[in-house]
Amino acid sequence: MLLKGEGASRGLPFSKEKGKIIVNDKIILLFAIDTKGGKAMQPDNVIEMLHITKRFPGIIANDDITLQLRRGEVHALLGENGAGKSTLMSVLFGLYQPEEGTIRKNGQEVKINNPNDATALGIGMVHQHFKLIEVFTVLDNIILGAETTKLGFLQKKEARAKVEALSEKYGLKVDLDAKVEDITVGMQQRVEILKMLYRDNEILIFDEPTAVLTPQEIEDLLETMRAFAAEGKSILFISHKLNEIMSVADRVTVLRKGKYVGTVDTKDTDKQSLSNMMVGRPVQLEVVKDEAKPQQPVLQVRNLRVPSATHKRDAVNDVSFDVRAGEIVCIAGIDGNGQSELVYGLTGLEKCSGGTVTLCGEDISHASIRERGQNMSHIPEDRHKHGLILDFTLEQNMVLQRFQEPKFQHNGFIDNAAVRSYSDQLIGQYDVRSGQGSITVARSMSGGNQQKAIIARELDRDKPLIMAVQPTRGLDVGAIEYIHSQLIAERDKGNAILLVSLELDEVMSLSDRILVLYEGEIVGELDPKKTDVQELGLYMAGAKRQDRKGASGV
Repeated sequence: MLLKGEGASRGLPFSKEKGKIIVNDKIILLFAIDTKGGKAMQPDNVIEMLHITKRFPGIIANDDITLQLRRGEVHALLGENGAGKSTLMSVLFGLYQPEEGTIRKNGQEVKINNPNDATALGIGMVHQHFKLIEVFTVLDNIILGAETTKLGFLQKKEARAKVEALSEKYGLKVDLDAKVEDITVGMQQRVEILKMLYRDNEILIFDEPTAVLTPQEIEDLLETMRAFAAEGKSILFISHKLNEIMSVADRVTVLRKGKYVGTVDTKDTDKQSLSNMMVGRPVQLEVVKDEAKPQQPVLQVRNLRVPSATHKRDAVNDVSFDVRAGEIVCIAGIDGNGQSELVYGLTGLEKCSGGTVTLCGEDISHASIRERGQNMSHIPEDRHKHGLILDFTLEQNMVLQRFQEPKFQHNGFIDNAAVRSYSDQLIGQYDVRSGQGSITVARSMSGGNQQKAIIARELDRDKPLIMAVQPTRGLDVGAIEYIHSQLIAERDKGNAILLVSLELDEVMSLSDRILVLYEGEIVGELDPKKTDVQELGLYMAGAKRQDRKGASGV
């Protein structure tokens, strides 16, 4: 018989017979029947991943890992970059097949061959890098693959009503008719969540869901997770952020280098203990630095204007500031207030519509990206779009801006041995983990290790100005500790650092000066030693504003 409201609602041929669930003629679940009551028994553990092993060339990503998810709990998965967290969740979602181990749902073994099987079992996943079609509308993205049809025609009216009801119920407001390419990253994540809910998923996997969100969006998401758990949904939550884990998770499973370390109740642990479990050593969670000793200006920005791609007004409006040698200046603000366009204007990725940019005493307002790069390192906001060539090897990416230097050439040809040696050195220094070392294709690496590779490359270029945009996005506490120490070391060497960050803890602890950007304008210049997060938040929201006459930062 065909079951309505289960596989049928997800657009899949789905039937139960004689204790089996059959999808597309494949048995994916054998379930137990309570012969006395005639009902399927429901164990406490809704999902059990038992002794899972997954190998890739040169690396064991998951090495005999066991994970148990209870009904109605938020279960965090914590580990260093490359510890195997996303791989394990991809196994559960059917993207990878394990070489060893079994998966059980409600106590019965299941075989998940692909994401359609996972969906039929009520398992949904929000990936770290969203799986959306940018030229489709929000509604089309949500129903794609699970469309309701009648006589061969798409029934969008019913789908819209269902999505609107879900949106209202969970506070996930979205414009269903907007194209995905025109909405913010936070809105895109809401679309991914609604995709899961539309398919009636009861087991929700969130892979680094807060990595690209603003503080307010993060709090909204955590509140949504709590609401899901209160309803009886079960959540697997991959995160590096210990504050979030302690806030929302009931239990935490820790992985390290592909192995299972342990599972603890959050009420019985603390951030320091979790970081020690994750990294295997004590981690300094607070930034330690000496007083800054600013010198001459390295970057001078005057009355800069950068046009907006989506609005008629300028995204950056009459902005002026200096960044001096030996200091870290942070651009703080809620995402979407012109930070990206400011960075694009300074690096040459976007043409400025007015103002001047002076770097090391030279006007670079009309210089090319390559010319600006002579005195500037850039850790970009989007590591896939602007940081890496994903189908190049790691060693090729390490010398993207330096391959023409004499040390990497021999008789006009690239010296592959020199490139390999240099890449191996950076990989070791920054602990960039990859299956095949320098010859690993960048696309196959975890997001955190891709980020570490970019940071290694840019900091080693030793330029007078370092533009670090979200430098620790997606990194674990051990990597964050190291990157922060490297940025401080660059500052103490006399280099100037322009930091752009949405992480308020990072803004407050790493900065020597804070410039708050609101609606494309700098509305405040703050000393982190003389302010707090609450005051910073008022400037970020536009509730407070300074009159910055001169605006030179001197």
